[in-house]
Amino acid sequence: MLFELAKKLKLDANESTIFARELEAIESEIYEVEFPENNAKFNFNVDYKEPNWIETITYRQFEKIGFAKIVSSYADDAPRVDTYGKEFTSHVRSIVDAYGYSVQEIRASIALGRPLDREKALSAREANDQLQEKIAWLGSAEHKILGVLNNPNISAYTAPNGALVSPLWSNKTADEILKDMNDAVTFIQTSTFKRETPDRILLPLEQYRLIATMPYKASGGSDLTVLEYFLRNNKMIKEIDSDPYLEDVAPLPSGGAGPSDCMMVYSRNSRKLKFKIPQEFEQFPPQERNLESVVNCHSRNGGVIIYKPLSVLIVEGI
Repeated sequence: MLFELAKKLKLDANESTIFARELEAIESEIYEVEFPENNAKFNFNVDYKEPNWIETITYRQFEKIGFAKIVSSYADDAPRVDTYGKEFTSHVRSIVDAYGYSVQEIRASIALGRPLDREKALSAREANDQLQEKIAWLGSAEHKILGVLNNPNISAYTAPNGALVSPLWSNKTADEILKDMNDAVTFIQTSTFKRETPDRILLPLEQYRLIATMPYKASGGSDLTVLEYFLRNNKMIKEIDSDPYLEDVAPLPSGGAGPSDCMMVYSRNSRKLKFKIPQEFEQFPPQERNLESVVNCHSRNGGVIIYKPLSVLIVEGI
């Protein structure tokens, strides 16, 4: 394939061999280099198990219905317990981009003994990862893909006002911010009768920095930041981190127009939610286009599926 392409591009046998080796080295580097962190792949469990040819992913949400009771001996009126299921379909779409090298770039690289510009290939991989992360958070209404913030299967409410009649954390005291965080955790537990217990909180960067630096001194205790005090006393939450996609969210999950900064409280458990990537980034053999060798790149993305609707909470207006 590469030699046929080289022939069309008027490269001699030696040039085509060197060009083929260069492409192999570039491809290998793309899969080895450490790119800027794709937070979505860390924040949400990535699931690669679906085959890359599928167009939709069908999943079911189950809700247990019923109760038990105490009865007299030989009673025949035992209450029925059942499971009620809803079926949902998530679409899978392709993500594509490309990079290429002209005949002159190839010949100059060979003549000067320097490698082809790898930045083109690295940029293609990075662009793919950035779009994957955007889809994980925002989905795509046009292509019928659900992300976290446009997903109907989550709970959402607006943070209450503090003493300064504002829900913004920048206008709240340490105690008021702590109450917002604890109330969010409690909301998930009480709304599910403690069947769901969150273990992570994600914040916009500004709010994360605020609680990481705001001092809080408990009665008779040592000086701590709000972040340290919360993690020390709320044993359910194991980790608090930041993500830029929680800044200026619009439209809001609750249906409001926004924009608004939001806090996300959830469980990073694969039984609760998954980020579906049936095909990770791949490259195809180069193609001749006029006087250029073009490498097409591709991946497949199915967005974020939330299996337990009440296990994820978005608190708006912070």
